[in-house]
Amino acid sequence: MEKDHTHSADLIIDNCSILTSAFEFKNNQCIVIKNKKIEAIGDQSVLAGTYHAAEQLSGKGKLVMPGLIDAHTHTNQQLLRGRITDEYPMIWTRIMVPFESNLREKDVYISTKLSCLEMIRSGTTGFIDAGGRHMHQVAEAVIKAGLRAVITCSTMDSGKEIPATMKASPGYNIRRNEQLFKDFQGAGDGRLDVWFSLRSLISCSADLVLKVFEAADSLSTGVQTHMNEYPNEISYCLENFRMRPYEFLESLGVLHERFLGAHSILLSENEMDIIKKHQSKIVHCPISNAGKGIPNTPGLLQKKMDIGMGTDGAAHSGLSLFDQMKVFKSMIRAGFGVPIHDPAILPSASILEMATSGGAEAMMKGDQLGTLDVGKKADLITINIDQPHIQPTHSIVNSLIESVNSNDVTDTIIDGNIVMKNREVLTLDEEKTIYESRLAAKDLFVRANLASLPS
Repeated sequence: MEKDHTHSADLIIDNCSILTSAFEFKNNQCIVIKNKKIEAIGDQSVLAGTYHAAEQLSGKGKLVMPGLIDAHTHTNQQLLRGRITDEYPMIWTRIMVPFESNLREKDVYISTKLSCLEMIRSGTTGFIDAGGRHMHQVAEAVIKAGLRAVITCSTMDSGKEIPATMKASPGYNIRRNEQLFKDFQGAGDGRLDVWFSLRSLISCSADLVLKVFEAADSLSTGVQTHMNEYPNEISYCLENFRMRPYEFLESLGVLHERFLGAHSILLSENEMDIIKKHQSKIVHCPISNAGKGIPNTPGLLQKKMDIGMGTDGAAHSGLSLFDQMKVFKSMIRAGFGVPIHDPAILPSASILEMATSGGAEAMMKGDQLGTLDVGKKADLITINIDQPHIQPTHSIVNSLIESVNSNDVTDTIIDGNIVMKNREVLTLDEEKTIYESRLAAKDLFVRANLASLPS
């Protein structure tokens, strides 16, 4: 009897095209997944006869690439879609935080399920949540959906415009986040990480800042906050500390490589040097940031900084990182390229890198995620590239930025598991989630006294 010389695997994607870590396009490829990781990548003719798998996924007409990582979002704000556009500042204290203060546990669970559904369908395989209320419900929804995530509590103890229900003493804030860490760090077969956070320097006392970093350091986990997003935030630091935001954090001795500064739009040269010195991470949110300023991304990349990309939540525009990349290309070209006549000021590959490996670095998982490499976690998406708005193309990287949209994502694989196949999400009931979300949003808008939703 002839022996079977093939190796076993969990999943094989055959006859596909791939985007390599060097952003090269390769045809007729095969990807082998085993034990949640990429086991092998190679020519279809070679690997097809070498492995047999429990499950097969056709890659015909598809491009396989790393899953996108939303490095800054707000799952608590999913039910705020369409509410803040064209509103005057300060939307986060006038609308967003009051809205969050009215969220009940079931609202958060529904909101997060809807958020996960949108992310899965748009090619996002992992995200960093900025924190909100009832974060244990966020954790449960993420585990059910099958996504990879970093979560934290919304942490504030000051600010006269902040509702009392959103503020707490430093001690209570720390205990609540420590409990979240104890309950969910490593949950979902290792897909969930718990960090600490500061909502903003305006709404957090210096005592809370120090205690948050101390607690995070004791657990060797990350810290995130909104940084240099608004002029009044910088004015607050200058008036109270005679320093800009990043200078203030450095003066406290808390900055390190496990710190993530979301937005980081209005940076001075000295602040950019401080971020580089401490190897801290930053993330830009193009569409949300567009109404506040254009970050000096070319300058930051020239300093070889780690930059991720985020959506800032559905309240701003939706959770499509493909939309964010398109807008960002135009923003940077207009803001920095036009004045010096440099149309290639931010190449497409650099933008794509921010949404993949840049997000992986922001999650502190650069060695595990962000590229198609053997040994990395199998967080992948397939794109239907056999379409008239994509083909033919002289550069698949340019077309991913210019032409591809979220609806072109065909399959989503996270931790080696298929969570969406042929545009059907397998982990969540889409019709039920949308129905529940409509009901929850109508009730919330009445209780939050924001407005009524159309019928």
